[in-house]
Amino acid sequence: MTHYEITYIIKPDIEEDAKKTLIDRYDKILKDNGADVIDSKDWEKKRLAYEIANYKEGIYHIINVNTNDDAAINEFDRLSKIDDNMLRHMIIKRED
Repeated sequence: MTHYEITYIIKPDIEEDAKKTLIDRYDKILKDNGADVIDSKDWEKKRLAYEIANYKEGIYHIINVNTNDDAAINEFDRLSKIDDNMLRHMIIKRED
């Protein structure tokens, strides 16, 4: 099993219901592609070091995932690149 940590930044002006839907959608994408989601939690709204798409703040969300296959990670990466509500994402392979 390979352990990944995924951090992504959501637009700060998103409605609470839309934010929950977005988080549930990406958790489901990972699960449906064979990954085991250990935890998925909001970090906090933070000021960005530099503006991204005219936003100075963003809502950080962190997911810890275990998987044997990179299909789930690749699908998350592909879909998050085209999602307008996600400002940035970062996927880190952890050596635990």
